[in-house]
Amino acid sequence: MSDADLDVHRSTAEATRALREDVREGLSAPQKWLPSKWFYDAAGSVLFERITELPEYYPTRAEREVLRREAAQVATITGARTLVELGSGSSEKTRLLLDALSAHGTLAEFVPLDVSESALAGAAAAIATAYPQLTVRGVVGDFTEHLGLLPGVPPRLVAFLGGTIGNFLPTDRAKFLHSVRDVLGVGEWLLLGTDLVKDEQTLVQAYDDAAGVTAEFNRNVLRVVNTLLGADFDPAAFDHVSYWDAHNEWIEMRLRARTDARVRIPGAGMEVTFAAGEYVRTEISAKFRPEGVRAELTEAGFAVEQWWTDAQGRFGMSLSRAID
Repeated sequence: MSDADLDVHRSTAEATRALREDVREGLSAPQKWLPSKWFYDAAGSVLFERITELPEYYPTRAEREVLRREAAQVATITGARTLVELGSGSSEKTRLLLDALSAHGTLAEFVPLDVSESALAGAAAAIATAYPQLTVRGVVGDFTEHLGLLPGVPPRLVAFLGGTIGNFLPTDRAKFLHSVRDVLGVGEWLLLGTDLVKDEQTLVQAYDDAAGVTAEFNRNVLRVVNTLLGADFDPAAFDHVSYWDAHNEWIEMRLRARTDARVRIPGAGMEVTFAAGEYVRTEISAKFRPEGVRAELTEAGFAVEQWWTDAQGRFGMSLSRAID
């Protein structure tokens, strides 16, 4: 086939309602926050693809190195008929898996899931054109809500790449891993990318590049709120901050108000005030240790069958089997 089908489980109206709830909760909290998933409209997805090519942003290169070396082994071990990718992009990493599974002779279906319908439609169509032998069925939804609706013929391999698992707070991460296990049958697979703890300078620079691409990506969450909720944020009035929290071992991305400001958000029925220097946390990106990854996967009902890293030990990838 050359066309990709889309299952839309989150319409624009539903996304707007979800954003409204997040904005009301996050921007009324004593320490303001917004969820990182709202970076990713079409413009945000393009900005993130640019980030993955930056010299400071090592995770994509490190993970790609592992996949180039190990994708054939993933295919041999799993024999997957369906590849499910959570938070799908158009990256080369996806194609490395598709190539290996196709060469192995088992793959019949690709199921990418993404919250952005526009970004997913383009990526899924490109994959359908490049791999005409596959059924490509995109799912527009939130992987914290719609995992139970994922199609696919078993055995399935769920790929959650890019270190995105680090965007969850620890309690939410545990809940998410359990939810992935709940939708898989015994013997199905999870391929998980996890960025590893390393020196502070490398980590901070990865989220604060010299060209300012990450800063624009960070500010894009304000543009999304403006677009969907009619807010009057001035993104240029907020500085991008990359902060290493050594206690929690995660990077925080923040937007810090340059001056006192009052922002109207009609779609959420609220006004928000900012003091000069006050910040909004827009993302956490947890960094992991191998023993911690193994413990969290085991607790969620997986057996870790393989553990790989890039040559420099910057990024870890685990292949885990769902067990009773």
